[in-house]
Amino acid sequence: MFLRRLLTAAGLLLLAGLSGCASYFHQSFIKPEAARLGAEVNSNEVWRHLPPARQRVVVAVYKFRDQTGQYKPQANGSSFSTAVTQGATTILLRALEESQWFDPIERENLGNLLNERKIIRSTREEYSQQTGQRQPNLPPLLFAGILLEGGIISYDSNILTGGAGLRYFGAGASGQYRQDRVTVYLRAISTNTGKILKTVYTSKTILSQQVDASLFQFVDFKRLLETETGFTYNEPSEMAVKEAIEKSVQSLIYEGLLVNIWASADTAATRGLPMQAYLKEKEENLAYDALGRQTTFRRRPVGLGLTGAVQLYQGDFAQPQYRLGSEFTFRYRIGDGYLSSFLNAGTGRLAAGPNGQFFDQRVNYAELGLLACLFPYDRFSPYLLAGAGATMRSSTGISTDGNLVPHAVLGLGAEYLITPKIGINVGLDNHLYLSDRIDQVSQGRYKDYAWSARAGLVFYIGKGKGNSEIFYKK
Repeated sequence: MFLRRLLTAAGLLLLAGLSGCASYFHQSFIKPEAARLGAEVNSNEVWRHLPPARQRVVVAVYKFRDQTGQYKPQANGSSFSTAVTQGATTILLRALEESQWFDPIERENLGNLLNERKIIRSTREEYSQQTGQRQPNLPPLLFAGILLEGGIISYDSNILTGGAGLRYFGAGASGQYRQDRVTVYLRAISTNTGKILKTVYTSKTILSQQVDASLFQFVDFKRLLETETGFTYNEPSEMAVKEAIEKSVQSLIYEGLLVNIWASADTAATRGLPMQAYLKEKEENLAYDALGRQTTFRRRPVGLGLTGAVQLYQGDFAQPQYRLGSEFTFRYRIGDGYLSSFLNAGTGRLAAGPNGQFFDQRVNYAELGLLACLFPYDRFSPYLLAGAGATMRSSTGISTDGNLVPHAVLGLGAEYLITPKIGINVGLDNHLYLSDRIDQVSQGRYKDYAWSARAGLVFYIGKGKGNSEIFYKK
């Protein structure tokens, strides 16, 4: 008994470890890690795909500030630590440098620069007086044709939260997640006229998640086993700010090319693949809401499906048996709503008794109804269906009287799109026969009916109003 429960605990701990092994086993328990170069994520790859600049633009950034005024949230209030980094100006200057499109000049600490130049002039003048050798004058400071302004204007906490858990007799596991979001605005200003040439804004989500498992169980009399494990992962907010700022710089470069603020060494840059990819992303962005969820239908208007089924007869004969069946379905979405009409045609068998000795009947049916897709904008969506139709009984070995039996159908299920045109469908439905003659026996208070568990594929055709290629980005 003790060994069995110990193995149960070990299995639970192993499951928890495997569920989050990427974060769990990368922890450094033995020694601290040495300093290393900062993580670049995917920014270097993005910089390499930018079109080349014809001439670098001298830009100045005085202050790219945190304008949220928000502090880190805590369970019992908030601390005096800010929610986002206060060094956004430094991050922006590095992004401008890495882009190979701009020559940023120092303006954030301009007072320090001017003081140092003043010290250099004073030292050279003193040296000239002592040695009689004339020293060269300092070259003038560069001035910027473009001034960049903006800042971190929003930090939204807990825009999405959730979790799940399971506990049984003292053993269980649970997980939670939270999503925050940081938003950055960046604008380019002409220093000659003061005109705002272009304004862009980008956002980045910040993910936090926690997974834990525990066991609390008596393994013997007065012997209590208690163990727990878990991990927590918090995406660094500084990295999120860095990605958002880099994305804003990339967006500003493309927008500047479109309105001729600056030019590329590649004369076809405005028609090249990087520009087309940016314009496509910009267009697709119109199809998302504030939480990053798509707001256009992922499924095309017309769907053709083929499913296999396991049917279970429920009627006047005892010992109902499971039998296989199949169904073809045609769907057509009604307008811009959640509803679709469907037409189903299927075949199967209803049986009762050992090896169908009491009752064994082949049936063919057709039905028409409505299907409500609950989450039409998502890849995964549960659905409800209701309709009516007719079932044709095979006449072999049975009286031909009343072979056509009307029925109603109710069902529920779920569908997951593996590509924009192909979905995996599973469901459970009930065929309620409106005549108690499906098995040629009429007795009892209730009508005959049959359960069907289905699984299959749905193929979508036609052209939707939304761009289904957005599917691949989520």
